[in-house]
Amino acid sequence: MATGGCLCGGVRYEIGGPLRDVLICHCEECRRWHGHVSASAAARKEDVALLETRGLKWIQSPRSDARARRGFCSECGSSLFWDPPARETISIAAGTLDGATGLRVLSHWFVSQAGDYYEIPDDELPRHERSGESELP
Repeated sequence: MATGGCLCGGVRYEIGGPLRDVLICHCEECRRWHGHVSASAAARKEDVALLETRGLKWIQSPRSDARARRGFCSECGSSLFWDPPARETISIAAGTLDGATGLRVLSHWFVSQAGDYYEIPDDELPRHERSGESELP
């Protein structure tokens, strides 16, 4: 069972099912939210249990085609979740997971929106201009 949480402990969670490997998102919204690219795993919403929620706050993701909301800790500012209401999964910031995860990076998304201050590495992973409705961002 995977566990994780924010920097200060104001939000803690556990995942009782499998985690999807990590997607790297270069979209402008994720870069602003995380301060750089987003690295997110995902799990079925029904497999995620919130253990500590005193700091958890949600905001609407202003430019999300999926009408997603974003979860963060209001006490320390850690970015934690991306939750699209029509999907069965929730994205979880990979850096908030505890310990060794065994996860691997699968692909890069929204590569056309990558910041001009970095280059996407030549890692031979698939690159996508944007996400598809049936694919997870």
